[in-house]
Amino acid sequence: MARRVIVAMSGGVDSAVTALLMRRAGHDVQGLFMHNWEEDEQGYCTAAEDFQDARRVALELGIPLHTVDLSAQYRQRVFAQFLSECRAGLTPNPDVLCNREIKFGDCLQYAQRLGGELMATGHYARLVQGPDGPELHKGFDESKDQSYFLHAVLRERFARVLLPLGELHKQQVRELAQEAGLPVYNKRDSTGICFIGERPFRQFLEQHIEHRPGPLKTVAGETIGQHIGLAFYTLGQRAGIGIGGMHGSSGEAWYVAGKDPQQNALFVAQGSDNPALFASSLRTGRVNWLARPPVAESIPVTVRLRYRQADQAAVLRDIGEEGLTVAPAEPQRAVTHGQSAVFYSDTRCLGGGVIERTVI
Repeated sequence: MARRVIVAMSGGVDSAVTALLMRRAGHDVQGLFMHNWEEDEQGYCTAAEDFQDARRVALELGIPLHTVDLSAQYRQRVFAQFLSECRAGLTPNPDVLCNREIKFGDCLQYAQRLGGELMATGHYARLVQGPDGPELHKGFDESKDQSYFLHAVLRERFARVLLPLGELHKQQVRELAQEAGLPVYNKRDSTGICFIGERPFRQFLEQHIEHRPGPLKTVAGETIGQHIGLAFYTLGQRAGIGIGGMHGSSGEAWYVAGKDPQQNALFVAQGSDNPALFASSLRTGRVNWLARPPVAESIPVTVRLRYRQADQAAVLRDIGEEGLTVAPAEPQRAVTHGQSAVFYSDTRCLGGGVIERTVI
């Protein structure tokens, strides 16, 4: 049955092929380009170029293209929180928050105002109809699977969403685009966070967050220098710490091992396999469940603690309304506060929550 499907078009090949597949399926297809960031003066934002690419694709497919400006909502509900968490010493993932608040929030609502019964996006993930409604599953292309970034979307919103690329590999998508004559078939994939672009992360942060120097300490508590501010470091980081050769040290490289916002202290350890870099368990904040919340005392799952990480065997324990404990089968390196722990049962994404504490 033909339905009106609004395709979230970014100007890239994935959303272009999404629109192509929806049209081939016989739907009444319309495109929607979302502005969520103002152009910056240094040319790192490519929104204007992306919009022109989306227009070219829409013309080629013979579909209308709408635009919606959600930059104010994005700045208020995503970017402001990103900066706040960075100042607190966390390493947030704004793409996760953007999907929950903007793409599958405000943008989905706007698609409905356009008369869309469904909204389709170019994410590499699958929605499988289950006994309790749509289930989020990994995409077939493991190297492109984006279920990690969708785990925080409210479950009921997936009932109005289509993810047609979930059963395709990236090369197939490019081939479909080329065969259909879509002008973006060989366009390079975008990388990084949209508002940062491809500039150095520290360079971007320094435009928005002031330096707040504090003690640089070894994990044994010895002060060996000064850092420029906790916001500018991530756990497991090697480069850019600013430690030269030290008398009496082993000569191995130094790595960021921890942060203490109360003391404004940054802790470092020598050696990539230093035990101080590994966590035996972690605690999340409130979990967004995409399956029925488990009632058992412990649940075997696999978990990803960052995007592109291979699935890790783990057990969920102490499950409550305010979070749960993740106990991996093996200690995990550089578990980062502010990132997400996302749980799976085989290919199904069960949900996830933000990492708040770790135990070495």
